[in-house]
Amino acid sequence: MIGRLSGGGMFIALFAGRAAAATSNSVLGINIGKGGESLSVPMQIVILLTLLTLLPAIVMSITPFLRIAIVLHFLRQALGTQTAPSNQVLVGISLFLTMLIVQPVAVEMYHEGWEPLQNNEMTTEQAFEAGSKPLKIFLVRFAREKDVKLFLDLSHAQAPHNISDLELRILIPAYILSELKAGFQIGAVLFMPFLIIDLVVASVTLSVGMVQLPPVMISAPFKILLFVLADGWNLVIGSLVKGLYA
Repeated sequence: MIGRLSGGGMFIALFAGRAAAATSNSVLGINIGKGGESLSVPMQIVILLTLLTLLPAIVMSITPFLRIAIVLHFLRQALGTQTAPSNQVLVGISLFLTMLIVQPVAVEMYHEGWEPLQNNEMTTEQAFEAGSKPLKIFLVRFAREKDVKLFLDLSHAQAPHNISDLELRILIPAYILSELKAGFQIGAVLFMPFLIIDLVVASVTLSVGMVQLPPVMISAPFKILLFVLADGWNLVIGSLVKGLYA
């Protein structure tokens, strides 16, 4: 699959490069080098297509999407509704909440990195460093020291004097591990009240001899009713966003 995508990307890049050569010598508007020379159009298209293929993984890994999606999945499992809300709905909620949370960070990255690069005020390396600083600040807020130390040891890298000097190759996996742990912790807490309802219903059904009736069928309406009466969606979503909003 990756080979097909790479081959198709190269073909599209070469074809589009020939078509664009007569009208423009830049697609992404990125200039590199001391003389302000820009990358060739086919190379810029290849880079753009590569970034687009990596975009879903980036959005799911280095944004709050990871924690939100895990928590909502645990919530659905705790309610026992199986496929309601559907996966598409959960992904949609997670995506739009992620956009709300990371918007200030994305705007700051754009102003500090991309704008100077377009205006030829910085080189590509300088723009990357300036644009990644807001992202580092955001990731550092949620990456646990234990996880950061783990990847520093695994990569045999020296610990920086300042936490803001951490490289993204260390900070990103540490952030992912920290978010996984946070998501599972929140999911376990969400499970508790619904687990109590399941235990009560199971004990009652067994005591009256209703062995053939699954306790889940009886407890599900009570769990949904409890969740709705407690305004559960407002509480869960509100707590997630308040804990993540920059």
